Amino acid sequence: MENQSITRKIVSIKTPAAEPGFLGPDHTARAVVYKEFEHSDPFILLMDDFLDKQDDEPVGGPHPHAGFETVSLLLEGEIGDETHIMKQGDFQMMTAGSGIVHTETIEGKSRMRMLQMWLNLPKADRWAEPRVQDLSFENAPTVEMNGVKTVLYSGSFAGLHSPVKNHVPLIVADIRLQPGARLSESLPASYNAFLYVIEGNVTVGNDQKSLIASQVGWLDRGSVGATSDLTVVADRGGARVVLYAGEPQNDKIISYGPFISDHQDEIRELYSAFRHGKMRHVSTLQEGQRFLY
Repeated sequence: MENQSITRKIVSIKTPAAEPGFLGPDHTARAVVYKEFEHSDPFILLMDDFLDKQDDEPVGGPHPHAGFETVSLLLEGEIGDETHIMKQGDFQMMTAGSGIVHTETIEGKSRMRMLQMWLNLPKADRWAEPRVQDLSFENAPTVEMNGVKTVLYSGSFAGLHSPVKNHVPLIVADIRLQPGARLSESLPASYNAFLYVIEGNVTVGNDQKSLIASQVGWLDRGSVGATSDLTVVADRGGARVVLYAGEPQNDKIISYGPFISDHQDEIRELYSAFRHGKMRHVSTLQEGQRFLY
């Protein structure tokens, strides 16, 4: 018997509060996904960081990661250094894998907003060779139809295909809807998926469940191999939502500080490697570990 397509509906709505961030009084952060991995697999966490820095005092600095991937979408402003600057609408996927050190320092006055996710790696790829992939807004696959503009950063969606390489099958799409516009597209039914509303209000699914700005709407799931339909309709003010959909890996993880692993002893080994300078800095990655699209 063939699997029937389902129409996705919202099964959980969360409204993350804007909390003080670690970069000082000008930084606020919303925990879009946090400490819910048993339900959010393969998404470990997602932070919505907003910085409106009013002074010239440097903030941030070098820090390590290992065992997962960071998935960053810059909604506003710019961040980076002379080796690479992310601008508004740019996307980066950094595979920390076996371990990498990177530096996020902001020196002068700055206004920026970034969505940064920690994405679990498949157990077989936990210690993959580090790599960084940058997809600029100008080169991101885009389609505009019937009042809906979709910019695709990862995976395949809305007839688009991203060049970004994935260890975990992942869809990341920035969707802007004109007033009253309707998005109707297919998704793999087994993907864990949610919508995060950046601006405006939308209704989702046949039951027209409402989501407003800064809300997270988790979608129901179907069986492996089946397809599903996602329907999103903007209200009369228009809307902007970011869709994240990924294939669950169904592996338990250990999370501690900036590291993800399968066992507690691996966490200790990672801290030791970092303290003894055995983790390479992202700036030392060779050709073949750095991809610009």
